[in-house]
Amino acid sequence: MSSFVPGRITADAVLDNLNLGLVVLDKDFNILLWNGWMERHGGIDAGRALNANFVTLFQQQLAPGFLRALSNTISYGLPAMLSSALHRSPLPLYHANAGNGGGAPARMVQSVVMTPITAVDGSRACLIQVSDASHSIRREKMLMSHSEALKRQVVTDGLTGVYNRRFFDESFALVLQRARRNGEALSLFMIDIDYFKQYNDHYGHTAGDRVLKRVAAALKAQQRSSADVFARYGGEEFVMLVNGVDAAGAQGIAERLRESVHALEEPHEKSPVARRVTISIGVCTAVPQEEADGRCLMDAADAALYRAKQGGRDRVVAG
Repeated sequence: MSSFVPGRITADAVLDNLNLGLVVLDKDFNILLWNGWMERHGGIDAGRALNANFVTLFQQQLAPGFLRALSNTISYGLPAMLSSALHRSPLPLYHANAGNGGGAPARMVQSVVMTPITAVDGSRACLIQVSDASHSIRREKMLMSHSEALKRQVVTDGLTGVYNRRFFDESFALVLQRARRNGEALSLFMIDIDYFKQYNDHYGHTAGDRVLKRVAAALKAQQRSSADVFARYGGEEFVMLVNGVDAAGAQGIAERLRESVHALEEPHEKSPVARRVTISIGVCTAVPQEEADGRCLMDAADAALYRAKQGGRDRVVAG
């Protein structure tokens, strides 16, 4: 390319220092312009590129979508934009340090714009602008990661790491609707840690928080699948929603939940039940028919939990 002229900056110097690739092709795909950015990232100097056929120069390394767009721009005068989201790396372009870590280098993520222009002889030519979209992709991933983290914070209990009541209430409505539509049974488990106030009073709130986390983890481990919904409902109370099991199956799940907390063997000297941390569970299983059945299911499970507490705790009662 041209060098600097005293007192002036040449057009070639400007083109070579742009932070994007510029290529101009004639109607036969021959290269009329190839700037410094393309030299650096394409690994082909201007002396070799100019007047060479663009397609032949890259020897079948061009993405099919790029070739279709290029043909439409030159043949029909249709501008085109190839986004990094859909086309990612249509040209064999690489960062300056690509491949230094060993192995085959990965192509640069690119955004490409093709613009039809008219050559001096009146024929149609094409201006190709290529920009490095790697930073945009990384920034987008970072923003998405932050967004997902914020979403998790909104629906996750800060202490135990399981879902919170807000998430459960929203999920309950969706699961209930699906169960009504498919005629499936729903089982709702209301779970309460026995004599938890006495535990906190005796061992302190730090120990109480640790037990809440251990109990939450033990209960969550009993989920059959990701379709089950388990959440901290408030204080020392948890809730689980399971679809597709009958009353007998729900009873079995509830007993496994109870036994999983027994297996923690967390001492509780102030519990008159077992001198260890235990839970009481109220469970109700039904096939919802009407929208109001969700409230009935919740009330029945809550009433069953109340009876479990009144009956001596550390037990399962079905509503």
